[in-house]
Amino acid sequence: MWEALVVLWLALTVTLLVVGVGVLLVPSALDLVRADARRQRALALGFSGVRVTEDYLPLPPEAERHGLGPAWRRTHAMLGDRATWRDLLWHVVNPVVGLAIALLPLVAVLHGVWGIVLLGMWRPVVSAWENSWYLFVPLSGQGSAVLAAVLGVVEIVVGLLLAGPMVRTHARWVRAVLGDDERRLRRRVEHLAQSRTDVVDHEANELRRIERDLHDGAQARLVAMGMTLSAAERVLDENPDAARAMLQEARQTSVAALTELRELVRGIHPPVLADRGLVDAIRARALESPLHVEVRSTIAGRPLPPLESAVYFAVSELLANVGKHAEASSVEIDVTQDDGMLRVNVRDDGRGGADAARGTGLRGIERRLAAFDGFLVVHSPEGGPTDIGITVPCRLGAEG
Repeated sequence: MWEALVVLWLALTVTLLVVGVGVLLVPSALDLVRADARRQRALALGFSGVRVTEDYLPLPPEAERHGLGPAWRRTHAMLGDRATWRDLLWHVVNPVVGLAIALLPLVAVLHGVWGIVLLGMWRPVVSAWENSWYLFVPLSGQGSAVLAAVLGVVEIVVGLLLAGPMVRTHARWVRAVLGDDERRLRRRVEHLAQSRTDVVDHEANELRRIERDLHDGAQARLVAMGMTLSAAERVLDENPDAARAMLQEARQTSVAALTELRELVRGIHPPVLADRGLVDAIRARALESPLHVEVRSTIAGRPLPPLESAVYFAVSELLANVGKHAEASSVEIDVTQDDGMLRVNVRDDGRGGADAARGTGLRGIERRLAAFDGFLVVHSPEGGPTDIGITVPCRLGAEG
């Protein structure tokens, strides 16, 4: 019924386009066509278990608003999407194809019902048509009417048995027209290629950072410590007090070098993350923040180490951004897992205005998560609060 109404509205729109009035109906017609196409995909999954992927291009943000201007922008974007033309093709062709697929079981059931009806109405039928047949049975008396009724029952059973395969055939027809596995796979390959490039770039930047930190930090201190020890060795016999002071200085330098090395190791992979897992690592990071940070978690188990590391550093960078830019006093972090997704929500009471399109830090987090098919959702109106959600496909392992 719904599909028939959509087809009638589409036909009315096309008809009125001839006189120009139909232009006003195009936005609503396209919205109805897309909604019905999504309904058909859901029906194919619900009745036949056939998953039909939709692959619409994302609409521009301004097209999601109400009003005549956004409606026309949405229409322009939809007409530029190949998936919309597949939806239109479906609504033009499906009435014929759908009827053809449904015809065989429908005719079998109706004809079987007619065979059962003949059991009590064979006399008037024979009186009206002398040479009456039911399938291969000539109707000539009560015995032939009973045989017709038995055949009718068989036809009904066959029709009902054919209904399931025909429904699945129709679902495959839905997938053939309304699905776009080729384009989905192509975009998936493009996404993987881009995420691989981002990962390689990120790793190269990390190596350069580690090399720079070692050169400017621990290495410089170790060189200075070696020079101090050499100087202490030279004056040890002549001026023991000066040598002792130099040795104390070398010890302080060694302590500073070890501290920098620990910080460097923590920046690569914090020991608490390896030993205690994601949630405890986030709690340890929260304790280092000057803000009041509350961490809540309902997950039982641990993600795989690479994913765990990516999510930890994403949360760590978000906390650092809050401390630098948000002017916030408190932060809430919720870690949950449901439907195969790991979700981390970071909310602060700061001044808001965070935008992934403007902030290189947020874009870096997005690229880090994209390597795991994850994504970042930012809701940060001017004046706050800021709510940032991390969502990553995840299968939790055992704890410990």
